[in-house]
Amino acid sequence: MRRVLMVGCLTVMAFFAALSSAFAAGDGEQVGENLGELLGGWAKSLYLGIASLVALMFLLNRRFADLAIFMVAALIVGGFVMAPDDIAGTVREIWQTVAG
Repeated sequence: MRRVLMVGCLTVMAFFAALSSAFAAGDGEQVGENLGELLGGWAKSLYLGIASLVALMFLLNRRFADLAIFMVAALIVGGFVMAPDDIAGTVREIWQTVAG
């Protein structure tokens, strides 16, 4: 029970530390934007770390075909999630080239 309480307290402290940096980063009305950028940066790092661990697992097991498929899928998903504006611009350019 004591361990659960300690983990809960540390989680709450980490949450408030993230909020304080969001408040300190600019005006009071930009808290949501600042917090979104902070969490987005953490999500990008987490996605890259998990993808690299899974790719390393495929590499160490010598499953190169599965590794290639995973890398293409991770690149596509990462592109859509991490850079949606760039992907939208690329799709528009390809469509303008095809459609004339």
